[in-house]
Amino acid sequence: MSKEPVLDLQFAAFVEPLAAMPPMESRTIEESRALWDVSGFGDPAPVAEVREVAIPVKGGAITARLYRPSDAPSGIIVYYHGGGWALGSLESHDVPLRALANSTGAAVLSVDYRLAPEHPFPTGLEDCYAALCWAAEHSAELAGAGKPLIVGGDSAGGNLAAAVALAARDRGGPRLAAQLLLYPALDWRCETKSFEERGGPGFLTGRDMKWYWSTYAADPQQRRQPLASPAQAESHRDLAPAIVVVAEFDPLRDEGLTYAEQLRAADNEVTLLHYETLPHGFFNFLYVVEAAGSAFNEIAGRLSQVLAKGVA
Repeated sequence: MSKEPVLDLQFAAFVEPLAAMPPMESRTIEESRALWDVSGFGDPAPVAEVREVAIPVKGGAITARLYRPSDAPSGIIVYYHGGGWALGSLESHDVPLRALANSTGAAVLSVDYRLAPEHPFPTGLEDCYAALCWAAEHSAELAGAGKPLIVGGDSAGGNLAAAVALAARDRGGPRLAAQLLLYPALDWRCETKSFEERGGPGFLTGRDMKWYWSTYAADPQQRRQPLASPAQAESHRDLAPAIVVVAEFDPLRDEGLTYAEQLRAADNEVTLLHYETLPHGFFNFLYVVEAAGSAFNEIAGRLSQVLAKGVA
């Protein structure tokens, strides 16, 4: 008989304080965003070049932060931060993305897409796709011609990365070397077994996830669209190779597991990494929790393998 998974002890210490916090819907959006902007724990590592760029989008421009670890990056990772489509920023993910650039040797473009509720679906999604197209158009400047292009994100950012991969297929590009989906939100229904098992007090609750969905796409018809809920796409064929990362102590666990199965069934290349002692959100704890750091290193290693292959 297999042993019941146990939450990593370093993370377990956070659960009680998190449980004491008021639910998302009782806080102002400004209060929640301020908390998220300090969610990258640890000191930011130096990167050879860090600068902000403006990316044109429908209705104006958004900002992205470019991390270049060297003069000859191994490729480009276009990254979308988590935060339920309503929280998160360039600052909330600065620490892990600096580490990702240094660990993989790739240029990382962190996208500050517009947030709900001020900018509900599909604005954030379209911002993210526009940023991918911009990165492809400027690839020679960002990393050098002919380098692999990867899209990635965590949580709601994982949702956006999966949706952008669908859009890239259906809109004729850009061509992707991989999609990195870190504990992604993929199905608006929130009805999986893991919502029952892992939806209580913790780093993400089932209640909070439902609030995020209602903020991102208030109309249930919008939530059913494949670019909002990638798990509900009619076809998952001909998508970029996927690295799907799942945390055991996460209400989104089963969405990631199911999506990996959907991608495999459609004959896509899939690498599934299931971390049985970690919670939702561990990516931001790479410097302060040993198990999170080990997971980060494995994920970066898998990305490095993709980058080493170059463009097929």
